[in-house]
Amino acid sequence: MSRKEIAALALALALGLFDAGCKQESDPQAEAPPPLKVQRVEDRSVFRVDRPERFPLTQAIAHVATSQLKVTGTVNPDISRNVPVISLATGRVVEISARLGDTVQKGQLLLRVQSADVSGAFSDYQKAVADEALAHTQLERSQLLYDKGAISLNDLQIAQDTEAKAKVDVKTTAERLRVLGNANLDQPTGVVEIRAPVSGVITDQQVTNAAGVPGLGSPNPFTISDLSYVWILCDVYENDLSNVRLGQKAEIRLNAYPDEVFTGVISNVGPVLDPNIRTAKVRIEVRNPGLMRPGMFVTATFHGKQEETRAAVPATAILHLHDRDWIYVPEKGKQFRRVEVVGGEMLPGNMHEVISGITPGQQVVANALEFQITVEQ
Repeated sequence: MSRKEIAALALALALGLFDAGCKQESDPQAEAPPPLKVQRVEDRSVFRVDRPERFPLTQAIAHVATSQLKVTGTVNPDISRNVPVISLATGRVVEISARLGDTVQKGQLLLRVQSADVSGAFSDYQKAVADEALAHTQLERSQLLYDKGAISLNDLQIAQDTEAKAKVDVKTTAERLRVLGNANLDQPTGVVEIRAPVSGVITDQQVTNAAGVPGLGSPNPFTISDLSYVWILCDVYENDLSNVRLGQKAEIRLNAYPDEVFTGVISNVGPVLDPNIRTAKVRIEVRNPGLMRPGMFVTATFHGKQEETRAAVPATAILHLHDRDWIYVPEKGKQFRRVEVVGGEMLPGNMHEVISGITPGQQVVANALEFQITVEQ
């Protein structure tokens, strides 16, 4: 092929490519994206089975119940049953016989305190006893002299007054020793014993060995709580306050013991709302059988006055899956639909309350777990 033929062929190819490019730019359909392909996704909540008669159906019955409100709370000591352990004498701790969390009995030794106050009080008491003995001796001598006419009546009365004042000083100094915590007047000592004023559990401790005790100053060495009755403090939202009232009973379940149910009474509804979370404190008083410990989390259930009609199904008809409750209801064409429900309380006869999701009279699969296992195979 000659050079002229090659040049002519190259020019023809270039013109052809240019013409094709012009056609593409001028054609609007060439610029449009390809059409979308829409595919229908199968509803995963619907299941089709060939033999639906294998799964017996049951009918949801009507169940009349009162409205319920569930809130969370914590166990707290009854403040009226908290007794501080105080020491009127200042000093230094020389021995501790009880610790935080211990159960103590009334009169049990808690700690010993070495106190200069007690030593000074003993000194004053002993001086008062000596003065009283001297005053008594002088009164006897004055009485004898007065009987013989050696002194006047005024002198006798002065001796009587001195003895009376000496007796008062003895009683006063002895009582001061008892108040400071040392009732043994025959054995003077500078160590005072602090004993439990009531029986209960030590819920607060503010002293250690060799620590100082400030007397009536704060803090107190111990706090003893009577936990036979405790408070349940709950946060109730503003919109739910109409469901709680003074004197109303509440069911208490401890997170640690979910199968145990306790009954308490609302003793106070907080008069002030928390401006941040819009809740009020509700206080429930409940008898403690020994399982409740301060700080535990609880769930409190309040039952309202208004009655509601809800559905109830056999417990086997509810499937707990992924922290939710489900049931299966029949549909046309051998199909079953999985429906989410909100379960309520267990009822007699192995029935389970359904708060929402289905209505009384609706048919459901009697054994949801068996159905779920079958459709997954």
